[in-house]
Amino acid sequence: MKRKKLLDSYALLAYLNKEDGFEKVRNVLANAQETVFPVLMNELNVGETYYILYRKRGMEQAEYFLDTVLAGLPISLISNDFSSVVSASKIRARYPLSFADCLAVATAQRENAVILTGDPEFKNVEKLVKIDWLPKY
Repeated sequence: MKRKKLLDSYALLAYLNKEDGFEKVRNVLANAQETVFPVLMNELNVGETYYILYRKRGMEQAEYFLDTVLAGLPISLISNDFSSVVSASKIRARYPLSFADCLAVATAQRENAVILTGDPEFKNVEKLVKIDWLPKY
């Protein structure tokens, strides 16, 4: 059974910066346009991507990402309600993971999605969610 994919900021930044594994992210996004399985991303992870781009490339490029690049990608944004925040908080209390990553895990659990990432911190939660690892070169 094919499952939805969920990007974290690591995967989206790899794609945007053409870093290791960007081809895999590109293929997942291309396949999403042809199937009924959308690529998901938690809004907080989009915010994380934004601030990293802002720091590295400046505000203009970060705004371009939000206004143009993100809008053109087949990514469905997932919002956080109080229940989502509590679920992520429970994960954060038990695992050494950033809160943004905990929200990605909680979102993947709720949506029955596979997380696409190369962030080694996610090794800590492999028993909670399925991880589709980006290749390292």
